[in-house]
Amino acid sequence: MNRRLATLLKIGISVDLVAYLVSSAMTKSPETFIDLYSQPKQWGYLALATVCCTSAVLLTFIRWYYLVRALELPFRFREALRLGFLGYLFNLAPMGIVGGDLLKAVMLARQQQERRAQAVATVVVDRLIGLYVLFLVASTAILAIGLQNSPERNVRYACYATLAATALGAVAVAMLLIPGVTSGRLSRMLARVPKVGHVLDSLLDAVRMYRRKLHVLLGAALMSVGVHTLFTVGVFLIACGLYENVLSLGTHFVVMPVSASMGVIPLPVGPFEAVLEFFYTQMPAGVKMLPGQGLIVALAYRIITVLIAAVGICYYLGSRQEVAEVIEETEHAKEAAGPPAPDAAASLERAAELA
Repeated sequence: MNRRLATLLKIGISVDLVAYLVSSAMTKSPETFIDLYSQPKQWGYLALATVCCTSAVLLTFIRWYYLVRALELPFRFREALRLGFLGYLFNLAPMGIVGGDLLKAVMLARQQQERRAQAVATVVVDRLIGLYVLFLVASTAILAIGLQNSPERNVRYACYATLAATALGAVAVAMLLIPGVTSGRLSRMLARVPKVGHVLDSLLDAVRMYRRKLHVLLGAALMSVGVHTLFTVGVFLIACGLYENVLSLGTHFVVMPVSASMGVIPLPVGPFEAVLEFFYTQMPAGVKMLPGQGLIVALAYRIITVLIAAVGICYYLGSRQEVAEVIEETEHAKEAAGPPAPDAAASLERAAELA
């Protein structure tokens, strides 16, 4: 019952937030919505945007498959597609049952009975790499175009926050690569921290597994750059398909990653739209974007992600019994304060969900 109430609350907040954004945009610039239907659309750009976003999602599945195979776990690519689409569907839809990352972790662990911890670790590492590279791409773009010196105060603050998060992430990565941090007395102390100790211990296990495979982590990071590049180009093409005057592609390499990073807030629809709308109206890019245009671009992007997630419905229909068993197993594990690995995946999902 508590999970259902939490889901209803998330949906309610999301609807209220989008309604507020639409109302605010219509008050400031009603012609943005009035002209949307009648103005010409560049359907070719919108089709290319769909291709880019779909390719980005598929590349995340390839990245995860690469991380799983790097640990020499028996795993077929078609299974990576199946679990990947199921996870994408559950991450996107506010089903109120389990998140996509947790679903993937448990389903893979069920297939790897003798190496369950390693199976779950692949999901943990996949999310961590994707999240950090997201901030890294945004920071690189900020420094490349000098956006941290923007005359707009709010834009400068957003840039400084992104750069600070990237720097802190770099320090964390460097520390995790030091053997003394992830093993020995310090790691045992972290494992005993109340409530979150088992989560930290599982994360450290994941780091220990991959520390001797730095080339694998580098390969996954490069694929993450490709993922965020494709998503950024996709949003830029959506804007080009809907409007004549849009922010530059270079500016989108700041706007999109920073907006997507707001997905750490666990709302199915919400912060991404608000941040993209903010940047579209605040960026000093020489192109004046009207209030509401960023919101419309964000909603068009959401529609494309729903279309991609629809593939997961086909996989779900073919795996309903297995998914039901996983959901039941996960719920029982939570009620009984079950094994740490799935809980670690769930905590990571809440903290590192990508847009």
